[in-house]
Amino acid sequence: MTAPDDRGDVDAEVIGERRHLMSLAYRMLGTVAEAEDAVQETYTRWYRLSPAERDAIEVPRAWLTRVASRVCLDVLGSARARRERYVGPWLPEPVPSDTFAGTVTSRSHEPQDPLDRATLDDSVSTALLLVLEAMTPAERVAFVLHDVFAVPFEEIAETVGRTPAACRKLAASARRRVAASRERQVSRAQHDAVVRAFSAAARSGDLTALIAVLDSDVVLRSDGGGVVSAARKPVSGADHVARFLVGLLTKRPSLEVVDQETPDGLGFAIWEEGRIIGVATLHVVDGSVADVWIVVNPDKLSLWN
Repeated sequence: MTAPDDRGDVDAEVIGERRHLMSLAYRMLGTVAEAEDAVQETYTRWYRLSPAERDAIEVPRAWLTRVASRVCLDVLGSARARRERYVGPWLPEPVPSDTFAGTVTSRSHEPQDPLDRATLDDSVSTALLLVLEAMTPAERVAFVLHDVFAVPFEEIAETVGRTPAACRKLAASARRRVAASRERQVSRAQHDAVVRAFSAAARSGDLTALIAVLDSDVVLRSDGGGVVSAARKPVSGADHVARFLVGLLTKRPSLEVVDQETPDGLGFAIWEEGRIIGVATLHVVDGSVADVWIVVNPDKLSLWN
């Protein structure tokens, strides 16, 4: 039986896992608020255990990870219906680049596949989170647990209620989706160069120059969540997106758009009256901007102010 002093050490260890659990839950759910709720529920379940039950858990981190993943799996099961009720386009919550730095479990081997390394580096990017959003809940959980946090398939099987072989297939299917999304992805240096050209054109109001850096099928999505003013529908096409952006900057001269490093590469923080009221990230493929994602819902900017 665990001695009282040892139990105190275990409690401190459990509380110390909060950042790891937030990192895990955010990648699975896509917003900080939902991640916080999932982590809170995980701790509630831990403290509902009797002292004897807690003493029997040899590795609290593994138990917490499994329970948090199950909670996220349940949340993801009803997420699609909530997204359908969302006012306007739904986007993952953007987070500062260093939000979850150092929280990913070290792998037992260095990833050899460039895709593996990209997943580790960019697993909180809007681009990847949107790919994860299109997966089934089981695929997403299996992918995040195995490819990002290096959890063995035997343990993932306990979480999703399937065999290890089935979990391996889920992760492989998810990995193919991620690979397909990266087929035309450019290097970080190329991404940032295109974004700087985009920025210069937008600030100058030069529609021709702005259209030149936009993909002909570019789509702009603006997430206000019904809380603040934002485009209720995606804006499509280079000409429409260019005019929307120039019009926005012209109509609201009080906005200060500042270059901002994001997990997607160079993006923008939108300031007004001393506060960040929006974060814009861009998806660059084949040398031009294919997607513009603007989050202005204040509920999704909790880590920026």
